[in-house]
Amino acid sequence: MTTRTAPGPRERLLDAARRLTYAQGVGVGVDALLKSANVARRSLYEHFGGKDGLIVEVLRLTTAEDEEWYRRTMRDAGDDPRARLLAVFDGLAEAIDAPDFRGCRYLAADLALADPGHPGHAVTREYRERVHRLLEDELRRLGHPRPGHAATQLLLLVDGALAAGATRPGTDPAACARELAEHVLDGPRRDAA
Repeated sequence: MTTRTAPGPRERLLDAARRLTYAQGVGVGVDALLKSANVARRSLYEHFGGKDGLIVEVLRLTTAEDEEWYRRTMRDAGDDPRARLLAVFDGLAEAIDAPDFRGCRYLAADLALADPGHPGHAVTREYRERVHRLLEDELRRLGHPRPGHAATQLLLLVDGALAAGATRPGTDPAACARELAEHVLDGPRRDAA
């Protein structure tokens, strides 16, 4: 016989913070988090040291999941580096079309966390660096002449598609970004010199 245990206060706080910070931003109130998690204020401080610690932990969890999304999306696209990179933009289109899409959690957090020393910024920065490396590795496999620069361009297109998807619904930003990504993947034109 298997016994199922209900999530404890730590898990309930993480779940509530994950949902509410995405839907309402990291400025969501502590009282709303506690009410949604059905926990006492003491649990927040015992498990996370306060709201900032909870935000950082949510960012750590979601960045790990989203990095895995990039890996899985590219892996599912096969072995061709070009197809793997373009699959990212196809995946973004699906995410943007989801009814609960609210934009990029990390861009929103970075903009909302006014203190440049907030530990959440380190989490989002490290996440972007890891995604950049994933893209750069694929660009190297593709034989791109400037893989680091091209990875930066692709990340800019990703950020732009996610921001436009949240602020300008119905404009199909992922398809536009994919089209621009194709130009990045083609590299600088050698005959342009």
